Formats: sequence, C-alpha cells, structure tokens
Amino acid sequence: MYHTIQFAAEFTADIETSARHPLERIRIRAGDRMQAQIRPYVLETEEGLVEMADLYFADGTATRGVRFANFFFAE
Repeated sequence: MYHTIQFAAEFTADIETSARHPLERIRIRAGDRMQAQIRPYVLETEEGLVEMADLYFADGTATRGVRFANFFFAE
C-alpha cells in the first residue's frame, strides 16, 4: 500500500533504481510529496533509539535509512 508522504526537512538521499545500476544521489527538499511504501525499523545509535524507514516509491525506486523525523504522512 502506498502512502502520500511529505518531507519535513531537506536532505540528500541515495536512490536505488535497480540492482544493476549504481546509486543516484538526489536532493529532497522540505515540502516535496511522494507516494511511497514504508518499511519502518528502529536503529540503536549513540544518541539512543532512532525510528528509521526504507522508502519504496511508486516509480520503482527506493531509498533506505530515512529518519521518521524527515517526513510525515500527508494523507
């Protein structure tokens, strides 16, 4: 199921287009909206537990390790 998410912060993301192609680096800006499937998990860091997600976009690309603080559900 895809969700409409809106990014709350500007950051650089490594986008996977396919297993055979190198990662593409893109700039995501605050306010950008995308359709994505979300695979959440918690990562233990020196600062404590951090909620993260791998995002699988409707166009078939994906990015991994995005902090939940960087996006919210816009639907």
